[in-house]
Amino acid sequence: MILGKVIGEVWATVKDERLEGARMLIVQQTDLDGKAQGGIVVAVDSLNAGVGDPVLVAQGSSARQTSKTQNRPVDAVIMAIVDRVDVQKIEDLDRDYRERTRKIDRLLSRQKET
Repeated sequence: MILGKVIGEVWATVKDERLEGARMLIVQQTDLDGKAQGGIVVAVDSLNAGVGDPVLVAQGSSARQTSKTQNRPVDAVIMAIVDRVDVQKIEDLDRDYRERTRKIDRLLSRQKET
């Protein structure tokens, strides 16, 4: 999946009949802070997303798994409008991991003593 932001819409009056009624939006890939990063993808909108919305985009065969894209020639679909992204700093995760490892080591050494 790609985390991105809707930056525009594609209009096509002539298209494959299986795409009739499909709304196509332009999504700019973003980093975890919402800053533009990476490429741009055109995705079918399955949720009524709007310009400026942070979204998750599924690609490949997964893009054809929504009710609006099933059996359609689609390679990307907006399948979630993001409310919030929570991220921990790697330093905090590493510190927590080391602390858990020490606790496990202490428990294991107590077991060996008994």
